[in-house]
Amino acid sequence: MTLPNWITFSRLLGIPFLLYGLHNPTAQARWICLAIFLVASLTDWLDGYLARKLNQISDLGKFLDPLVDKLLVLAPLLALIELGKVPAWGVFLILARELAIAGWRVSKTKITGANIWGKLKTVSQIIAIALLIAPLPQAWQLPSIIAFWISVVLTIISGGIYLIPEKDSVNTSG
Repeated sequence: MTLPNWITFSRLLGIPFLLYGLHNPTAQARWICLAIFLVASLTDWLDGYLARKLNQISDLGKFLDPLVDKLLVLAPLLALIELGKVPAWGVFLILARELAIAGWRVSKTKITGANIWGKLKTVSQIIAIALLIAPLPQAWQLPSIIAFWISVVLTIISGGIYLIPEKDSVNTSG
């Protein structure tokens, strides 16, 4: 297990605290949850950076990183459904895409890293969840839900792009 993989795995440790804190209605608890979520999210960048810098990119990391990302995103989204902040069907679309891609990846012999659309999806989800977790004034409710729906759209787009068959690099004409 490499240092980047340990960092990836450590993101899981914040999830129980995040879920517990989201059920505490105080502003202080929500700010703490936001901090936990953002720190855990930033380690996503850190583990990737270290894997490249230390030349420790591994198949385990390529598998573990997106799995932990999904858990870090889906756990607070499920709590936000329970709290009435987001509609279940929007979260279902995210979950369906994530399960479809995970199932598709299992059938591949080579595990590939995220493309730019996958990265945009992840960043948009982090922004949306952060806005929804933060105890912001009522004026932020509409921008927060718009950010959520943008993340849903980017999630669907990135899933569709991921499933588009790769072009054959060999010229077969001729």
